[in-house]
Amino acid sequence: MDITRFISTHRKLLLVGFLFLILIFVATFPLYTRASDVRVLTTVLIYVVLAVSWAMFSGTTGYMSLAPAAFFGLGIYTMALLQKELPFFLIIPIGGLVSFAFALLVGLVTLRLRGIYFAIFTFGLVVFMTEIIQFLETRLWGQHGQHITPIDNETLLYTMLGLVVVTVLATYFIRRSRYGLALLSIGGNEEAAEHMGINTTRTKVFIFAVSSMFMGAAGVIAAPGLIYVNANIAFSLFYSFMPILMAVFGGMGQLYGPVVGAVIFGYLEKTLRAQLYSYFMLGFGIILVAVILFLPNGIAGLVPTLQDKLGGLMARLRKGEQGEQHANT
Repeated sequence: MDITRFISTHRKLLLVGFLFLILIFVATFPLYTRASDVRVLTTVLIYVVLAVSWAMFSGTTGYMSLAPAAFFGLGIYTMALLQKELPFFLIIPIGGLVSFAFALLVGLVTLRLRGIYFAIFTFGLVVFMTEIIQFLETRLWGQHGQHITPIDNETLLYTMLGLVVVTVLATYFIRRSRYGLALLSIGGNEEAAEHMGINTTRTKVFIFAVSSMFMGAAGVIAAPGLIYVNANIAFSLFYSFMPILMAVFGGMGQLYGPVVGAVIFGYLEKTLRAQLYSYFMLGFGIILVAVILFLPNGIAGLVPTLQDKLGGLMARLRKGEQGEQHANT
């Protein structure tokens, strides 16, 4: 059977099977690895949530949001402030709702801005959150930073895996809904979308808030692994730029693109940062520039090209076999 025809015919079945194998791998990972490896995998899953959430809004609309760190940090501080009052699994949706509400307010004000103005504002939002938390801690709370009660690695891993599944499914259904079509129209030509009757402001604000909700929930789950946090740690710009790099590298045209980018760079970040810290971010910057120049559609953009080349190769092989058969007869 033609392998390219088999793949195209059974693509959904193969994808479901592949995803099922990945879930089994992650679910059984703590059984045959060290605790440090479990923490690495949990970090990778955190980046998957951040990258997919960022691409949910920015990847389709073209609005370059630099605010993931603001919503991720809100989730971390939600966990830090409520850990003694509420159980961990109840704080997760609260952290998501806090980020959702905050993003809703921010979106109503800022999503009328476009281009570089929106990017600058979201960058400033992260800086503002850092300064306001530092002010509250030093002037009102009388302390610097927050200590967070640690939770066992397996619980964090499985909880983050559940959030990954929910985030990916939400992104999948949003892309296939009227909101997904509206977002694509906004990304293509926002003025034309408005003339078509799409309420662009409402659509942008809502999806911006939904994507931020998952970032906030990820912050809650990530917080116990940090043990101690302050404003500079929780709202580090690293959490804003890494999801962008991962989504661009993986490719935003397909749902699996940001996932692939997050897995690759999440692993590299966790394993190489301690050894090559001085050159770590420089290397990531070089990779980002190279991807933009030579792989504008990311790794996901290579898949159709490879499929076409594989199909052409198989066609040439079939013609060669047919020619040999005719020659033998």
